[in-house]
Amino acid sequence: MIEDVINDFPSQFAYEPDIQNSGHLPKSRAYIVAGMGGSALAAELMRARDGEREILIHRGYGLPRIHESALERSVLIAISYSGNTEETLDAFTKAHARGMSVAVIASGGKLIERAQEHNVPFIQIPRTGIQPRHANGFILKALMKLMGDEAGFAEAGALVALLDPSRYEQDGKKLAGKLQGKVPVIYASAENAAIAYNWKIKFNESAKIPAFCNVFSELNHNEMTGFDVIDATKALSGAFHFIFLTDENDHPRITKRMELTKQLYMARGLPVETVRVEGESAWHGVFASLTLADWAAYHCALQYGTEPEQVPMVEEFKKMME
Repeated sequence: MIEDVINDFPSQFAYEPDIQNSGHLPKSRAYIVAGMGGSALAAELMRARDGEREILIHRGYGLPRIHESALERSVLIAISYSGNTEETLDAFTKAHARGMSVAVIASGGKLIERAQEHNVPFIQIPRTGIQPRHANGFILKALMKLMGDEAGFAEAGALVALLDPSRYEQDGKKLAGKLQGKVPVIYASAENAAIAYNWKIKFNESAKIPAFCNVFSELNHNEMTGFDVIDATKALSGAFHFIFLTDENDHPRITKRMELTKQLYMARGLPVETVRVEGESAWHGVFASLTLADWAAYHCALQYGTEPEQVPMVEEFKKMME
């Protein structure tokens, strides 16, 4: 049951990753993380919170189109929760073939087999049967272990005691009620773009509804004009409900932009909900926000009568690609 998955999520931060073939893991400050879907979400979050390392997220086949020198100095970390994601396998193959330093995070599958075959460093995370979007704790701690982020690793470990999912269910249920019949649009600062993107994915995969995200201040230069409601477009604009993720660490001008945008939207009859990103530590704030998103998406699924755990359309598509 997905409610059990949400409530049990903090236990993932007790996980102690074990690096196999660790002698082949070079020290680096530059990483390319190859991953798709939920397998790359933790890397997005880490990139936003880690100011010491250069982290490039690659979502696709092969290798990113960056300068040769950047490839040479980077360690590629291939992440696939299942271990069988074809784009990630292709990235691993291309990186290994050109002699790049490579590491792997997966629960099993072909990716672990290839890591063993080529004697490259890997972490085999627990195979629990949950969907990748719910495995952020396992993947995050594995990433931190591979990258040598000891401070982040310790802070994440503290979430076992700090993060209490039950605290956020009623607020998530209340938010879901407000969202009924609407398409969620999640806005955040650029620094919190990964949190907004995670929110979007949870609504897509758990509630099976359209959802979108964008960041300040870029949206003030383009997207907001699409909601300058006039009679001819009122029905289109009325399909959306906006969620603004605010953070006391946001730049003061971004905070002002959020407030003014909220005023403009509400003056045009557009519903806006403000949700604070806050906690006793940076990572606590991140996962408190994402736990709220989990509950909101779960209760949206109950409202619409959709199954909140599986992703049948994704599985259908994978079979078509065979």
